[in-house]
Amino acid sequence: TNTVRSLDRMVCRGKSHEPQTQAGATKTESGFVAVSPIMKDIHTQIHQIADFDIPVLLLGESGTGKGVVACMIHQLSSRAAQRFVKLNCAALPSELLESELFGYEAGAFTGATKAKVGKFEACHRGTILLDEIAEMPIALQAKLLHVLQDGEFSRLGSFTPTQVDVRVIASTNIKISQAIASGTFRRDLYYRLNVYTICLPPLRERREDIPGLLDHFIAYWSEQISRSPLPVSQAIL
Repeated sequence: TNTVRSLDRMVCRGKSHEPQTQAGATKTESGFVAVSPIMKDIHTQIHQIADFDIPVLLLGESGTGKGVVACMIHQLSSRAAQRFVKLNCAALPSELLESELFGYEAGAFTGATKAKVGKFEACHRGTILLDEIAEMPIALQAKLLHVLQDGEFSRLGSFTPTQVDVRVIASTNIKISQAIASGTFRRDLYYRLNVYTICLPPLRERREDIPGLLDHFIAYWSEQISRSPLPVSQAIL
């Protein structure tokens, strides 16, 4: 899980090339490895929707590779030359999350000595991944809904709208239906995000992907520490 998350943090640049690995596995530069039928189907779905400029909702447990899929969608889209920004909605308190997303003007609050550009403005014409979207405070969800509907927002402390062109990919490990039923997630926001949904299965349900993932991670970390990859005993597979 930690290794997958470290790959999620890699910067997306350029188009994704997809060499074939042993045993017919599909592997991409963004870290997507597919041997199992379900992952090959997801690989096909990614290619089908990447260039359609629509929101995508990624569902799955932590560590299933939602960030890798989001990166791959960006790489294969017409926005590939622009920025890919990831923001974890569960990692920041409400006030800080709003300023990170939408920025603020000087004097908007105590300590705001100069204006700051938010993530939406910074990745204009690019792609933003809103990780753990179901953890976003309900009040902030309304502002996000406005961005999805109208392509504009206002910085904190400003009444002047800012126009942006950003593709939104959202991900969560929480069951959205339960969050809607409990009142912690807006139904209208779900409909805006749920233009296309990809459900990522946990590794325990696709064990045939383990050898290919192991080869990928060994090659990646060997390159990071400038050494040759170590052989893997078949006894551990």
